[in-house]
Amino acid sequence: MELKEKLLSSFMAFEERVDVHSELHDVRTSAIKNFENKGFPTKKDEAWKYTSLSAILKNDFTVFPKQESAIEFNQVKKYFLHEIDTYKVVFIDGVFSSHLSSTTHDGIDVCLMSSALTKPKYKMIIDTYFNKIASKDESLTSLNTAFANEGAYIHIPKSKVADKPIEIMYFSTGNEAALLVQPRNLVIVGENSHVQIIERHQSLTENPVLTNSVTEIFAQKRAIVDYYKIQNDALEANLIDNTFVSQKQESHVSVHTFSFGGNLTRNNLNFYHFGERLTSTLNGITIIGGKQHVDHYTLVKHSAPNCESFQDYKGIYSDRSTGVFNGKVYVEKDAQKTNAFQKSNNILLSDKATINAKPQLEIFADDVKCSHGCTVGQLDETAMFYMQARGIPKKEAKALLMYAFSNAVIENIKIPELKKRITTIIANKLGVKLGFNL
Repeated sequence: MELKEKLLSSFMAFEERVDVHSELHDVRTSAIKNFENKGFPTKKDEAWKYTSLSAILKNDFTVFPKQESAIEFNQVKKYFLHEIDTYKVVFIDGVFSSHLSSTTHDGIDVCLMSSALTKPKYKMIIDTYFNKIASKDESLTSLNTAFANEGAYIHIPKSKVADKPIEIMYFSTGNEAALLVQPRNLVIVGENSHVQIIERHQSLTENPVLTNSVTEIFAQKRAIVDYYKIQNDALEANLIDNTFVSQKQESHVSVHTFSFGGNLTRNNLNFYHFGERLTSTLNGITIIGGKQHVDHYTLVKHSAPNCESFQDYKGIYSDRSTGVFNGKVYVEKDAQKTNAFQKSNNILLSDKATINAKPQLEIFADDVKCSHGCTVGQLDETAMFYMQARGIPKKEAKALLMYAFSNAVIENIKIPELKKRITTIIANKLGVKLGFNL
């Protein structure tokens, strides 16, 4: 049975398990109908022109794990930011792990989507926010909505600052020959509040995994959200990450994406502006090799005056790896005084590595500052010669140049311990060993 047919046949059983009489029944039913009509995206779809899922979908994915799995903290300690104290929301094969998690309801809510979707005390919030900015049209987002049940629920009330970062961790044990997981995250940050969040998906074996994740982020007036996505998974792991951000006036939201591992990674990142004088920041570093594939698809929709957005994506591609950057800035006619900046810089270390870049501007206002650019090239031979002439070996000179190329994005990391961790991962990817390797 093909995966699409398996999912459609599993939907009714899933709804009965989570309560067919739930008020979300109509939402889920509408979503599964959209997926049924559209199916999985193909290269015939303009947005997926350079990314094919056909080889991945040939796997016989298990939709629901047959058994609950347990892992000990020592087995996965290295994946956490254990140098500092954090809140932790941890899932194993899509199921919440209470003994690995550290949640809270003390002033802020760091807990589970399954609780938020079913408990009466969360009803007003779910009615207000759940599935309100996630795409109703895109088939994979609809598929996630249809099966939405578990994930992280984070609510930072008005005038609260999360006292420590929050880590959302999804582990795949490999107990299934191939596994499909569909986490759903909801993040609500109230007026004048601040939160730092780190998200990671990690396979613990070489069995194939397909993760179809959806995250909705709501930043209210003057809220500050720093969101970090660490994508350094096993080579058999595939991730489709759909993130939707709603911003109110004077809010600051930053999403930093670090793509180093996995077989295929697709990041759909969408920002929507609903107020003036706000700032959106989208940063990314991609360093891949072999036959890895990373696709960044971004949208920033400016709908109000006096707002800013900054996109800065760096890519380093070796062997037969493939990168895609498809970024769009959309400025509506009322969004005067917009300042929008978009940049994609890429280095190809092999004649067989490729990058497909399509930066786009759609501007309907006349008083704006908007720019976009893309560069594709190889390492500067003059700089290499200069460094080697001063006694730096070729390997180290090459790594230093690539590290310097990535450094502008690294400097935007606001958690010192995370900056050190990312720096180490990058150094290891570039062949310079600085300690632990994740």
